[in-house]
Amino acid sequence: MRRRWLFADQLGPHFLDDPHQQLLLVESKAVFRRRAFHRQKAHLVLSALRHRVAELGDRALHLRTETYREGLDQVREPIEVIHPTSRRARDLVRSLGQVTVLPPRGFVTSPEDFTGWADDRRGAMRMDDFYRYARRHHRVLLDGNEPAGGRWSLDVDNRQPPPKESPRLDVPPPPVPQEDEIDAEVRRDLDRWEAEGIRFVGRDGPRLFPATRAEAVTRLEHFLRHRLPTFGPYEDAMLAGDPLMAHSLLSSSFNLGLLDPMEAIRGAEATYRDGSAPLSSVEGFVRQLLGWRDFVWHLYWYFDAGYRRSDRLGARKSVPAWFANLDADAVQARCLADVLAGVRDRGWVHHIPRLMVLGNYALQRGWRPSELVDWFHRSFVDGYEWVMAANVVGMSQFADPGQLTTKPYAAAGSYVNKMSDYCGGCRYEPKRRLGEDACPYTAGYWVWLDRTRERLPVNARLSRSLRQLDQLDDLPEVRAQERQRGSQAP
Repeated sequence: MRRRWLFADQLGPHFLDDPHQQLLLVESKAVFRRRAFHRQKAHLVLSALRHRVAELGDRALHLRTETYREGLDQVREPIEVIHPTSRRARDLVRSLGQVTVLPPRGFVTSPEDFTGWADDRRGAMRMDDFYRYARRHHRVLLDGNEPAGGRWSLDVDNRQPPPKESPRLDVPPPPVPQEDEIDAEVRRDLDRWEAEGIRFVGRDGPRLFPATRAEAVTRLEHFLRHRLPTFGPYEDAMLAGDPLMAHSLLSSSFNLGLLDPMEAIRGAEATYRDGSAPLSSVEGFVRQLLGWRDFVWHLYWYFDAGYRRSDRLGARKSVPAWFANLDADAVQARCLADVLAGVRDRGWVHHIPRLMVLGNYALQRGWRPSELVDWFHRSFVDGYEWVMAANVVGMSQFADPGQLTTKPYAAAGSYVNKMSDYCGGCRYEPKRRLGEDACPYTAGYWVWLDRTRERLPVNARLSRSLRQLDQLDDLPEVRAQERQRGSQAP
């Protein structure tokens, strides 16, 4: 009988077939030696794996070794493994010889179905096209053969700025996991590893994200009942005093394999059908799971390994140390300081701070997309290479040949001012591009547009900004100002 090897992101019941099957779980210390992960991410991954070992009892062989290969050398039975989620892990599995590799799990659309869809595109692929295909294929949020409510996307209803009357949304906070002796053991081990020279970034802290399926299910049920109704309208908004907003905080649970995305999709659809959540919120949540999450997973394998080195806009600068090390105290720009502090303190911020504060700033400064893929991978509790490759290279940094999106996600300070409460207490003025109080996002936007205009696609979405660029009489001064600022923290 084969022993099934479970990686630390394959921890839910949907990765098992036989209630009596013998299992293997290996902790590789070398994984943490190779790169400096966020301390809370390392804690979450190890805690989740060890909690799963405790649940499985005698069925699980748990090995703690320097490398995966050292651990596998101790196993005498034939091994089978579900398709890993990284190229490095896949190559390791392939190098082992007599290992049976099963199809991937933890996603909705199969590789065969995605490849059939993608091959028919013959060019640029858009998430919205895939999302419509997946909705039809899996019969999600349909009335007959048409989208529920008559529209495939309700994004236009989900772009509200934050409410002005309160520093927080009026939603109950998500359930907080309770640490136990396994967490205490993990923390002791990480302390010892640091003393031995293994480096982490970010701050340690109480575990904020589920490490067991029971914790993840509790958070999912709470989200569907109490937070999903408010999620949609404000999913793109930011509040300095409310970093969680109405988001689910379940991305790490899906990416550890604690939850099957389809159970969350069907659960969300049920809230719409029974009238307990509006369609705009449900559709927005389903779009993130059935659409975007599956889309970037499949693109990771559909594109070749060189995709993460794409550099359409000629971004050649290294990520500066203050950003790489999460030194939020060095930053005066209120939005960037707060978001970077959120990464430092929690290993998590929601998708708009990632895209429009962190990614937008990096795009404007011309930082290497491949370095940013690695930074997001290491610094976020839900970060994995498959997650970040398309998200960072194709979406955030517009570094591919326009394969994923038709316009860059670049914006001046006016966007942050509209969608957040950050600018009111900032030393910089979002309308100013020149001078000591010039917003680094506003100045950076025009200099970036000037620098990359010959590499940008010609389309209606960019033509207005390019016309405005030609009318700026102070552009030489703004260029000189930004050169002087260089890579220093704003």
